[in-house]
Amino acid sequence: MKRKYTYILAMTAGMQLLSACSNKFLEVDPKGTFLEDTYYRNATEAFNGLVAVYDVVGWQGSNYVTKIGTMDAASDDQLAGGGGPSDVMAFQVMSNWTITPGVGPQDELWKKGYSGVSRANVLLEKLPKTNMDDNLKKRFVAECKLLRAFFYFDLVRMFKSVPLLLRTYNTSEMYTVTQAAPEDVYKQIEADLKDAIAETNLPDMVDPTSEGGRVTKGTAHALLGKVYLYEQKWAEAATELQEVNGGTPGQINAKYGYNLVPDFASLWKSDPTSKFNTESILEVSYNSISGGTWSAIGSTDGNLLNIMTGPRNYKALKPGAPDYVSGWSFLIVTKDLYDVMHYDPRFQATILDMDSLKRNGIADYDPDAGYKNTGYFINKFCGRVSNESKGGGNMELNFPQNLYEIRLADTYLMEAEALVKSGQGTGAGSRAYNLLNAVRNRVGLGPIEATIDNIFKERRLELAGEGHRFFDLVRSGQAYDVLKDRGFTKNKNEILPIPLLELPNTQLKQTPEWGGQ
Repeated sequence: MKRKYTYILAMTAGMQLLSACSNKFLEVDPKGTFLEDTYYRNATEAFNGLVAVYDVVGWQGSNYVTKIGTMDAASDDQLAGGGGPSDVMAFQVMSNWTITPGVGPQDELWKKGYSGVSRANVLLEKLPKTNMDDNLKKRFVAECKLLRAFFYFDLVRMFKSVPLLLRTYNTSEMYTVTQAAPEDVYKQIEADLKDAIAETNLPDMVDPTSEGGRVTKGTAHALLGKVYLYEQKWAEAATELQEVNGGTPGQINAKYGYNLVPDFASLWKSDPTSKFNTESILEVSYNSISGGTWSAIGSTDGNLLNIMTGPRNYKALKPGAPDYVSGWSFLIVTKDLYDVMHYDPRFQATILDMDSLKRNGIADYDPDAGYKNTGYFINKFCGRVSNESKGGGNMELNFPQNLYEIRLADTYLMEAEALVKSGQGTGAGSRAYNLLNAVRNRVGLGPIEATIDNIFKERRLELAGEGHRFFDLVRSGQAYDVLKDRGFTKNKNEILPIPLLELPNTQLKQTPEWGGQ
Protein backbone atom coordinates (compact mmCIF):
# COMPACT_ATOMS: atom_id res chain seq x y z
CA MET A 1 0.00 0.00 0.00
CA LYS A 2 1.37 3.40 -0.93
CA ARG A 3 1.92 5.81 1.92
CA LYS A 4 0.12 9.09 2.19
CA TYR A 5 2.94 11.12 3.73
CA THR A 6 5.55 11.32 0.99
CA TYR A 7 6.58 14.63 -0.44
CA ILE A 8 3.54 14.29 -2.69
CA LEU A 9 1.85 16.31 0.02
CA ALA A 10 4.35 19.08 -0.48
CA MET A 11 3.76 18.93 -4.21
CA THR A 12 0.00 18.99 -4.07
CA ALA A 13 0.15 21.79 -1.51
CA GLY A 14 1.73 23.87 -4.24
CA MET A 15 -1.31 23.31 -6.47
CA GLN A 16 -3.51 25.39 -4.24
CA LEU A 17 -3.35 29.07 -3.40
CA LEU A 18 -2.95 29.62 0.29
CA SER A 19 -3.21 32.83 2.28
CA ALA A 20 0.21 34.44 2.46
CA CYS A 21 2.44 36.67 4.56
CA SER A 22 1.35 40.29 4.65
CA ASN A 23 4.16 42.67 4.02
CA LYS A 24 3.48 45.69 1.83
CA PHE A 25 3.48 43.69 -1.39
CA LEU A 26 2.09 40.49 0.09
CA GLU A 27 -1.19 41.98 1.25
CA VAL A 28 -3.33 39.59 -0.72
CA ASP A 29 -6.39 37.94 0.74
CA PRO A 30 -7.73 35.24 -1.58
CA LYS A 31 -11.20 34.19 -0.45
CA GLY A 32 -11.41 30.46 -0.04
CA THR A 33 -9.14 27.86 -1.62
CA PHE A 34 -8.66 27.70 -5.39
CA LEU A 35 -7.52 24.67 -7.36
CA GLU A 36 -4.77 25.38 -9.85
CA ASP A 37 -6.60 23.90 -12.85
CA THR A 38 -9.24 26.65 -12.82
CA TYR A 39 -7.04 29.53 -11.74
CA TYR A 40 -4.38 31.89 -13.19
CA ARG A 41 -6.74 33.40 -15.74
CA ASN A 42 -5.61 37.02 -15.36
CA ALA A 43 -3.01 39.27 -13.75
CA THR A 44 -4.76 39.33 -10.38
CA GLU A 45 -4.91 35.56 -10.12
CA ALA A 46 -1.33 35.21 -11.35
CA PHE A 47 -0.22 37.71 -8.70
CA ASN A 48 -1.98 35.70 -6.03
CA GLY A 49 -0.09 32.65 -7.29
CA LEU A 50 3.18 34.58 -7.06
CA VAL A 51 2.35 35.51 -3.47
CA ALA A 52 1.90 31.80 -2.74
CA VAL A 53 5.45 31.16 -3.96
CA TYR A 54 6.87 33.96 -1.81
CA ASP A 55 4.90 32.66 1.17
CA VAL A 56 7.12 29.57 1.39
CA VAL A 57 10.29 31.66 1.90
CA GLY A 58 9.11 32.37 5.46
CA TRP A 59 7.87 28.80 6.09
CA GLN A 60 7.39 27.89 9.76
CA GLY A 61 6.39 24.36 10.65
CA SER A 62 3.51 23.49 12.93
CA ASN A 63 6.08 21.99 15.30
CA TYR A 64 8.03 25.30 15.37
CA VAL A 65 10.74 24.15 12.95
CA THR A 66 12.38 26.90 10.92
CA LYS A 67 15.57 26.90 8.87
CA ILE A 68 17.22 29.58 11.01
CA GLY A 69 16.20 27.88 14.25
CA THR A 70 17.52 24.54 13.01
CA MET A 71 20.88 25.90 11.91
CA ASP A 72 21.30 27.94 15.08
CA ALA A 73 20.69 24.86 17.22
CA ALA A 74 23.26 22.97 15.15
CA SER A 75 26.01 25.56 15.54
CA ASP A 76 28.57 26.07 18.29
CA ASP A 77 27.08 29.48 19.04
CA GLN A 78 23.76 28.27 20.44
CA LEU A 79 22.05 25.36 22.18
CA ALA A 80 18.52 24.11 21.59
CA GLY A 81 17.37 25.16 25.06
CA GLY A 82 13.62 25.27 25.63
CA GLY A 83 11.85 23.70 28.57
CA GLY A 84 13.47 20.27 28.60
CA PRO A 85 15.39 17.63 26.65
CA SER A 86 12.40 16.74 24.47
CA ASP A 87 11.07 20.26 23.91
CA VAL A 88 10.95 20.77 20.10
CA MET A 89 12.86 17.56 19.56
CA ALA A 90 13.90 18.65 16.07
CA PHE A 91 16.13 21.31 17.64
CA GLN A 92 17.37 19.08 20.46
CA VAL A 93 18.70 16.38 18.12
CA MET A 94 20.54 19.00 16.08
CA SER A 95 22.11 20.47 19.19
CA ASN A 96 23.38 17.15 20.58
CA TRP A 97 23.76 15.44 17.17
CA THR A 98 21.45 12.52 17.84
CA ILE A 99 19.48 13.22 14.68
CA THR A 100 18.27 10.14 12.79
CA PRO A 101 16.40 9.79 9.47
CA GLY A 102 13.22 9.42 11.50
CA VAL A 103 13.73 12.15 14.11
CA GLY A 104 14.87 15.65 13.26
CA PRO A 105 13.96 18.83 11.36
CA GLN A 106 14.44 17.28 7.94
CA ASP A 107 10.77 16.47 7.26
CA GLU A 108 9.75 20.10 7.68
CA LEU A 109 12.71 21.50 5.73
CA TRP A 110 12.16 19.03 2.87
CA LYS A 111 8.49 19.94 2.80
CA LYS A 112 9.36 23.64 2.73
CA GLY A 113 11.76 23.27 -0.17
CA TYR A 114 9.49 21.21 -2.36
CA SER A 115 6.40 23.25 -1.55
CA GLY A 116 8.27 26.28 -2.85
CA VAL A 117 9.55 24.45 -5.92
CA SER A 118 6.09 23.11 -6.69
CA ARG A 119 4.35 26.46 -6.39
CA ALA A 120 6.96 28.07 -8.63
CA ASN A 121 6.59 25.28 -11.21
CA VAL A 122 2.80 25.62 -11.25
CA LEU A 123 2.95 29.34 -11.92
CA LEU A 124 5.67 28.97 -14.56
CA GLU A 125 3.46 26.49 -16.43
CA LYS A 126 0.31 28.59 -16.13
CA LEU A 127 1.72 32.02 -17.01
CA PRO A 128 2.02 31.47 -20.79
CA LYS A 129 -1.78 31.21 -21.04
CA THR A 130 -2.57 33.97 -18.53
CA ASN A 131 -4.31 37.04 -19.95
CA MET A 132 -2.04 39.84 -18.71
CA ASP A 133 0.56 42.37 -19.82
CA ASP A 134 3.56 40.61 -21.37
CA ASN A 135 6.17 42.68 -19.52
CA LEU A 136 4.50 42.01 -16.18
CA LYS A 137 4.32 38.33 -17.09
CA LYS A 138 8.05 38.29 -17.81
CA ARG A 139 8.74 39.82 -14.41
CA PHE A 140 6.65 37.12 -12.72
CA VAL A 141 8.60 34.43 -14.61
CA ALA A 142 11.91 35.92 -13.47
CA GLU A 143 10.73 36.05 -9.85
CA CYS A 144 9.54 32.44 -9.98
CA LYS A 145 12.87 31.25 -11.37
CA LEU A 146 14.82 33.19 -8.76
CA LEU A 147 12.70 31.77 -5.95
CA ARG A 148 12.92 28.24 -7.35
CA ALA A 149 16.71 28.64 -7.35
CA PHE A 150 16.54 29.82 -3.73
CA PHE A 151 14.55 26.75 -2.67
CA TYR A 152 16.83 24.37 -4.54
CA PHE A 153 19.94 25.98 -3.09
CA ASP A 154 18.66 25.24 0.41
CA LEU A 155 17.66 21.72 -0.56
CA VAL A 156 20.96 20.76 -2.17
CA ARG A 157 23.18 22.18 0.55
CA MET A 158 21.07 20.62 3.32
CA PHE A 159 20.36 17.22 1.73
CA LYS A 160 22.92 16.96 -1.11
CA SER A 161 21.00 14.32 -3.14
CA VAL A 162 17.58 15.63 -4.13
CA PRO A 163 15.08 15.25 -6.97
CA LEU A 164 15.29 17.97 -9.61
CA LEU A 165 11.71 18.78 -10.55
CA LEU A 166 11.18 21.43 -13.23
CA ARG A 167 7.52 20.82 -14.02
CA THR A 168 4.40 19.78 -12.18
CA TYR A 169 3.92 16.08 -11.48
CA ASN A 170 0.72 14.11 -10.98
CA THR A 171 0.32 11.77 -8.05
CA SER A 172 1.19 8.59 -9.89
CA GLU A 173 4.44 10.07 -11.21
CA MET A 174 5.72 11.08 -7.81
CA TYR A 175 6.54 7.51 -6.79
CA THR A 176 8.97 7.07 -9.69
CA VAL A 177 10.95 10.30 -9.27
CA THR A 178 14.68 9.81 -8.70
CA GLN A 179 17.41 12.02 -7.27
CA ALA A 180 19.72 14.16 -9.36
CA ALA A 181 23.46 14.54 -9.02
CA PRO A 182 24.26 17.62 -6.88
CA GLU A 183 26.20 19.19 -9.73
CA ASP A 184 23.10 19.00 -11.93
CA VAL A 185 21.04 20.74 -9.26
CA TYR A 186 23.65 23.48 -8.99
CA LYS A 187 23.69 23.81 -12.78
CA GLN A 188 19.93 24.39 -12.77
CA ILE A 189 20.18 26.89 -9.91
CA GLU A 190 22.76 28.84 -11.92
CA ALA A 191 20.57 28.72 -15.04
CA ASP A 192 17.48 30.00 -13.20
CA LEU A 193 19.42 32.87 -11.64
CA LYS A 194 21.08 33.83 -14.92
CA ASP A 195 17.64 33.87 -16.58
CA ALA A 196 16.35 36.16 -13.84
CA ILE A 197 19.33 38.49 -14.23
CA ALA A 198 18.91 38.63 -18.00
CA GLU A 199 15.24 39.57 -17.75
CA THR A 200 14.95 43.33 -18.31
CA ASN A 201 11.56 43.42 -16.59
CA LEU A 202 13.03 42.32 -13.26
CA PRO A 203 13.74 45.69 -11.60
CA ASP A 204 17.01 46.79 -10.05
CA MET A 205 15.12 48.24 -7.07
CA VAL A 206 11.59 48.26 -5.69
CA ASP A 207 9.68 50.79 -3.61
CA PRO A 208 9.84 49.36 -0.07
CA THR A 209 6.57 51.05 0.87
CA SER A 210 4.60 49.17 -1.78
CA GLU A 211 6.76 46.20 -2.85
CA GLY A 212 8.97 45.57 0.17
CA GLY A 213 10.09 41.94 0.21
CA ARG A 214 9.90 41.46 -3.53
CA VAL A 215 13.10 40.23 -5.20
CA THR A 216 15.16 42.36 -7.56
CA LYS A 217 18.04 41.95 -9.97
CA GLY A 218 20.35 42.71 -7.05
CA THR A 219 18.85 39.76 -5.16
CA ALA A 220 19.58 37.49 -8.11
CA HIS A 221 23.22 38.62 -8.32
CA ALA A 222 23.67 38.17 -4.56
CA LEU A 223 22.20 34.67 -4.56
CA LEU A 224 24.20 33.64 -7.61
CA GLY A 225 27.37 34.93 -5.95
CA LYS A 226 26.57 32.88 -2.86
CA VAL A 227 25.90 29.78 -4.95
CA TYR A 228 29.25 30.20 -6.73
CA LEU A 229 30.94 30.54 -3.34
CA TYR A 230 29.54 27.18 -2.23
CA GLU A 231 30.71 25.66 -5.51
CA GLN A 232 34.17 27.17 -4.88
CA LYS A 233 33.99 29.13 -8.12
CA TRP A 234 35.87 31.96 -6.49
CA ALA A 235 36.32 34.34 -9.43
CA GLU A 236 32.70 34.01 -10.54
CA ALA A 237 31.51 34.54 -6.97
CA ALA A 238 33.61 37.68 -6.60
CA THR A 239 32.24 39.11 -9.85
CA GLU A 240 28.61 38.59 -8.89
CA LEU A 241 29.08 39.88 -5.36
CA GLN A 242 30.97 42.97 -6.51
CA GLU A 243 27.95 43.81 -8.66
CA VAL A 244 25.90 43.83 -5.44
CA ASN A 245 28.46 45.50 -3.20
CA GLY A 246 29.36 48.30 -5.57
CA GLY A 247 32.60 49.95 -6.49
CA THR A 248 33.53 51.39 -3.10
CA PRO A 249 32.78 49.30 0.00
CA GLY A 250 30.99 51.36 2.62
CA GLN A 251 29.35 53.65 0.07
CA ILE A 252 25.95 53.32 -1.52
CA ASN A 253 25.55 51.17 -4.61
CA ALA A 254 23.46 53.58 -6.66
CA LYS A 255 22.29 50.90 -9.10
CA TYR A 256 20.57 48.76 -6.47
CA GLY A 257 20.34 51.19 -3.55
CA TYR A 258 22.31 48.99 -1.16
CA ASN A 259 24.27 50.53 1.70
CA LEU A 260 25.20 49.45 5.22
CA VAL A 261 22.82 51.01 7.73
CA PRO A 262 24.70 53.31 10.13
CA ASP A 263 23.28 51.75 13.31
CA PHE A 264 23.80 48.00 13.60
CA ALA A 265 21.18 47.67 16.36
CA SER A 266 18.50 49.18 14.11
CA LEU A 267 18.61 46.07 11.94
CA TRP A 268 16.74 44.17 14.65
CA LYS A 269 13.87 46.55 15.26
CA SER A 270 10.35 45.75 14.12
CA ASP A 271 9.19 49.24 13.22
CA PRO A 272 8.38 50.07 9.58
CA THR A 273 11.49 52.23 9.14
CA SER A 274 13.75 49.25 9.88
CA LYS A 275 12.02 46.83 7.54
CA PHE A 276 13.34 46.64 3.97
CA ASN A 277 16.23 48.96 4.78
CA THR A 278 19.19 49.70 2.50
CA GLU A 279 21.10 46.68 3.82
CA SER A 280 18.31 44.24 3.02
CA ILE A 281 18.84 42.09 -0.08
CA LEU A 282 16.45 39.18 0.62
CA GLU A 283 14.17 39.70 3.60
CA VAL A 284 11.50 37.43 5.06
CA SER A 285 8.39 39.33 6.04
CA TYR A 286 6.26 38.73 9.13
CA ASN A 287 3.46 40.73 10.73
CA SER A 288 1.37 40.97 13.89
CA ILE A 289 -2.05 41.07 12.26
CA SER A 290 -2.61 37.58 10.84
CA GLY A 291 -4.37 36.36 13.98
CA GLY A 292 -2.43 33.12 14.26
CA THR A 293 -3.81 30.71 16.86
CA TRP A 294 -2.70 27.50 18.58
CA SER A 295 -4.98 25.49 16.32
CA ALA A 296 -2.83 26.34 13.26
CA ILE A 297 0.63 27.33 14.46
CA GLY A 298 2.26 26.78 11.08
CA SER A 299 -0.21 29.13 9.41
CA THR A 300 0.64 32.23 11.40
CA ASP A 301 2.34 35.14 9.66
CA GLY A 302 4.01 36.12 12.93
CA ASN A 303 7.68 35.40 13.65
CA LEU A 304 7.84 32.35 15.94
CA LEU A 305 11.49 32.99 16.86
CA ASN A 306 10.42 36.10 18.76
CA ILE A 307 8.54 34.12 21.40
CA MET A 308 10.85 31.11 21.31
CA THR A 309 14.09 32.94 22.09
CA GLY A 310 13.03 35.09 25.05
CA PRO A 311 13.90 34.18 28.68
CA ARG A 312 11.32 32.21 30.65
CA ASN A 313 9.23 34.03 33.25
CA TYR A 314 10.80 37.39 32.46
CA LYS A 315 9.80 40.30 34.70
CA ALA A 316 10.92 43.92 34.55
CA LEU A 317 11.81 45.12 38.06
CA LYS A 318 12.87 48.72 37.52
CA PRO A 319 11.61 51.54 35.31
CA GLY A 320 13.47 51.49 32.03
CA ALA A 321 14.13 47.75 32.13
CA PRO A 322 13.94 46.14 28.68
CA ASP A 323 10.37 45.31 27.66
CA TYR A 324 11.00 41.68 26.79
CA VAL A 325 8.08 39.30 26.58
CA SER A 326 8.42 36.20 28.73
CA GLY A 327 9.52 33.60 26.20
CA TRP A 328 10.48 29.95 25.98
CA SER A 329 14.30 30.03 26.32
CA PHE A 330 15.10 28.35 23.01
CA LEU A 331 18.33 28.77 21.04
CA ILE A 332 20.26 30.05 24.03
CA VAL A 333 23.71 31.52 23.46
CA THR A 334 26.75 29.47 24.45
CA LYS A 335 29.43 30.71 26.82
CA ASP A 336 31.88 30.43 23.94
CA LEU A 337 30.03 32.93 21.77
CA TYR A 338 29.53 35.18 24.79
CA ASP A 339 33.28 35.21 25.42
CA VAL A 340 34.08 35.86 21.76
CA MET A 341 31.64 38.77 21.55
CA HIS A 342 31.84 40.22 25.06
CA TYR A 343 33.85 43.30 24.12
CA ASP A 344 32.61 43.62 20.56
CA PRO A 345 30.46 46.72 19.82
CA ARG A 346 27.71 44.44 18.48
CA PHE A 347 27.43 42.56 21.76
CA GLN A 348 24.39 44.29 23.27
CA ALA A 349 22.38 44.18 20.08
CA THR A 350 23.25 40.50 19.63
CA ILE A 351 23.29 38.94 23.12
CA LEU A 352 21.02 39.47 26.11
CA ASP A 353 22.97 38.87 29.33
CA MET A 354 19.98 38.00 31.48
CA ASP A 355 22.04 37.00 34.50
CA SER A 356 23.56 40.50 34.56
CA LEU A 357 20.10 42.09 34.60
CA LYS A 358 19.10 39.70 37.39
CA ARG A 359 22.22 40.40 39.50
CA ASN A 360 21.68 44.13 39.23
CA GLY A 361 18.00 43.97 40.14
CA ILE A 362 16.91 45.41 36.81
CA ALA A 363 14.87 42.42 35.68
CA ASP A 364 14.26 38.83 36.68
CA TYR A 365 13.66 35.47 35.02
CA ASP A 366 13.64 31.80 36.04
CA PRO A 367 17.02 30.29 35.13
CA ASP A 368 15.92 26.85 36.33
CA ALA A 369 12.99 26.75 33.91
CA GLY A 370 15.20 26.85 30.83
CA TYR A 371 16.92 23.67 29.65
CA LYS A 372 20.73 23.95 29.82
CA ASN A 373 20.34 27.60 30.69
CA THR A 374 23.48 29.69 30.16
CA GLY A 375 21.96 33.03 31.11
CA TYR A 376 22.58 34.34 27.58
CA PHE A 377 19.90 34.82 24.92
CA ILE A 378 19.92 35.91 21.28
CA ASN A 379 18.87 39.51 21.68
CA LYS A 380 18.36 40.02 17.95
CA PHE A 381 15.13 38.06 18.13
CA CYS A 382 13.76 38.31 21.69
CA GLY A 383 10.13 39.44 21.52
CA ARG A 384 9.10 42.78 22.98
CA VAL A 385 5.91 43.89 24.70
CA SER A 386 5.86 46.89 22.37
CA ASN A 387 5.50 44.46 19.44
CA GLU A 388 2.69 42.35 20.85
CA SER A 389 -0.08 41.61 18.41
CA LYS A 390 -2.94 44.07 18.04
CA GLY A 391 -4.65 41.95 15.44
CA GLY A 392 -6.19 39.15 17.47
CA GLY A 393 -5.10 35.55 17.78
CA ASN A 394 -2.64 34.31 20.36
CA MET A 395 -0.05 36.90 21.34
CA GLU A 396 2.83 34.42 21.26
CA LEU A 397 2.31 33.60 17.57
CA ASN A 398 1.99 37.08 16.09
CA PHE A 399 5.22 39.04 16.44
CA PRO A 400 6.15 41.21 13.43
CA GLN A 401 9.95 41.21 13.24
CA ASN A 402 11.32 40.43 9.79
CA LEU A 403 14.37 38.21 9.19
CA TYR A 404 17.18 38.49 6.67
CA GLU A 405 18.10 35.70 4.29
CA ILE A 406 20.79 37.88 2.71
CA ARG A 407 21.97 41.33 3.82
CA LEU A 408 24.77 43.55 2.62
CA ALA A 409 27.29 42.87 5.41
CA ASP A 410 26.96 39.19 4.48
CA THR A 411 27.69 39.85 0.79
CA TYR A 412 30.65 42.10 1.71
CA LEU A 413 32.21 39.27 3.69
CA MET A 414 31.39 36.68 1.04
CA GLU A 415 33.07 38.75 -1.65
CA ALA A 416 36.12 39.28 0.60
CA GLU A 417 36.34 35.51 1.05
CA ALA A 418 36.02 34.84 -2.67
CA LEU A 419 38.73 37.37 -3.47
CA VAL A 420 41.18 35.91 -0.97
CA LYS A 421 40.43 32.36 -2.11
CA SER A 422 41.10 33.39 -5.71
CA GLY A 423 44.54 34.64 -4.76
CA GLN A 424 43.87 38.37 -4.41
CA GLY A 425 45.66 40.52 -1.84
CA THR A 426 44.67 40.68 1.82
CA GLY A 427 46.46 43.81 3.04
CA ALA A 428 45.69 47.52 3.15
CA GLY A 429 44.45 48.83 -0.18
CA SER A 430 43.14 45.50 -1.43
CA ARG A 431 39.43 45.17 -2.14
CA ALA A 432 39.08 42.25 0.30
CA TYR A 433 40.63 44.42 3.02
CA ASN A 434 38.24 47.28 2.22
CA LEU A 435 35.19 45.00 2.26
CA LEU A 436 36.06 43.38 5.58
CA ASN A 437 36.86 46.67 7.23
CA ALA A 438 33.76 48.43 5.95
CA VAL A 439 31.78 45.96 8.07
CA ARG A 440 34.05 46.59 11.05
CA ASN A 441 34.09 50.36 10.57
CA ARG A 442 30.28 50.46 10.73
CA VAL A 443 30.51 49.45 14.41
CA GLY A 444 33.64 51.45 15.20
CA LEU A 445 36.26 48.72 14.98
CA GLY A 446 39.71 49.31 13.53
CA PRO A 447 41.06 47.69 10.38
CA ILE A 448 42.60 44.22 10.23
CA GLU A 449 44.10 42.11 7.45
CA ALA A 450 41.62 40.23 5.28
CA THR A 451 42.83 36.71 6.05
CA ILE A 452 40.38 33.83 5.76
CA ASP A 453 40.47 33.36 9.54
CA ASN A 454 39.65 37.02 10.11
CA ILE A 455 36.84 36.95 7.56
CA PHE A 456 35.20 33.90 9.12
CA LYS A 457 35.57 35.35 12.62
CA GLU A 458 33.92 38.54 11.40
CA ARG A 459 31.08 36.51 9.91
CA ARG A 460 30.59 34.86 13.29
CA LEU A 461 30.40 38.21 15.08
CA GLU A 462 28.37 40.09 12.51
CA LEU A 463 25.88 37.35 11.61
CA ALA A 464 25.48 35.59 14.98
CA GLY A 465 22.10 33.94 15.37
CA GLU A 466 21.06 34.50 11.75
CA GLY A 467 21.41 30.88 10.65
CA HIS A 468 24.77 31.17 8.84
CA ARG A 469 27.26 29.77 11.34
CA PHE A 470 26.64 26.04 10.80
CA PHE A 471 26.79 26.38 7.01
CA ASP A 472 30.02 28.38 7.39
CA LEU A 473 31.56 25.67 9.55
CA VAL A 474 30.66 22.98 7.02
CA ARG A 475 31.87 24.73 3.89
CA SER A 476 35.10 25.86 5.58
CA GLY A 477 35.85 22.31 6.78
CA GLN A 478 35.76 23.29 10.46
CA ALA A 479 32.54 21.55 11.48
CA TYR A 480 34.06 18.40 12.96
CA ASP A 481 36.79 20.13 14.95
CA VAL A 482 34.36 22.68 16.37
CA LEU A 483 31.37 20.40 17.00
CA LYS A 484 32.88 16.99 17.81
CA ASP A 485 32.38 17.54 21.54
CA ARG A 486 28.67 17.96 20.85
CA GLY A 487 28.53 14.56 19.08
CA PHE A 488 29.04 15.67 15.47
CA THR A 489 30.12 12.80 13.19
CA LYS A 490 32.49 13.65 10.36
CA ASN A 491 31.42 12.79 6.80
CA LYS A 492 27.83 12.38 7.97
CA ASN A 493 26.43 15.32 9.89
CA GLU A 494 27.50 17.86 7.28
CA ILE A 495 24.13 17.16 5.64
CA LEU A 496 20.70 16.14 6.86
CA PRO A 497 19.32 12.66 6.13
CA ILE A 498 16.63 12.20 3.52
CA PRO A 499 13.44 12.05 5.64
CA LEU A 500 12.59 8.47 6.53
CA LEU A 501 8.97 8.81 5.44
CA GLU A 502 10.04 9.81 1.93
CA LEU A 503 11.73 6.48 1.21
CA PRO A 504 9.20 3.59 1.31
CA ASN A 505 7.38 2.90 -1.97
CA THR A 506 9.40 5.54 -3.84
CA GLN A 507 12.59 5.52 -5.93
CA LEU A 508 14.36 7.83 -3.50
CA LYS A 509 17.50 6.51 -1.84
CA GLN A 510 19.08 7.47 1.44
CA THR A 511 22.42 9.22 0.97
CA PRO A 512 25.60 7.18 1.59
CA GLU A 513 26.52 9.50 4.46
CA TRP A 514 23.41 8.25 6.23
CA GLY A 515 23.77 4.56 5.42
CA GLY A 516 22.32 4.47 1.92
CA GLN A 517 23.86 2.71 -1.06
